[in-house]
Amino acid sequence: MDIQVRRFENRDAESVTRLVARTLRESNRQDYAEAYIEADVRRLSATFFVEKAAQTHFYVFAHQAQIIGTGAIGSYWGSETEFSLFDIFVRPDYQGQGVGRLILETLESDPYFKRAERVEIPASITGLAFYRHMGYDFKNGLAELDDEQLYRLEKRRGS
Repeated sequence: MDIQVRRFENRDAESVTRLVARTLRESNRQDYAEAYIEADVRRLSATFFVEKAAQTHFYVFAHQAQIIGTGAIGSYWGSETEFSLFDIFVRPDYQGQGVGRLILETLESDPYFKRAERVEIPASITGLAFYRHMGYDFKNGLAELDDEQLYRLEKRRGS
């Protein structure tokens, strides 16, 4: 499959918003209540993604001119040595075809990741097994959901 990888542009905001809403509603519904998902859909608006892209290295992944995946890496609370992965989504009909792996490989090739001592990801219940498979471990060994109903995972580099 030929997938184009590029940085997010503001014109992508509406497509990304639709992709994220669809993915949350279809892929995460077995793990989260509808009210939780719909609150996320409302929060993850086009404006949210434009603002996120201004603060991170935000990537989109396209197949046949359609955005099928997203992912971002940015500073962890202003740190110069710790970073976080954000907004990793793969359109449901492309899941299981290596797109998620490509997203993580792209983020792990980013200059932010290369200078990081530690990278954290807030992982959904739905994505937990994938991130664990990709080498992310529970932060501080805590294998429990936080107040946002997410697992905090991390990868340490250079130690």
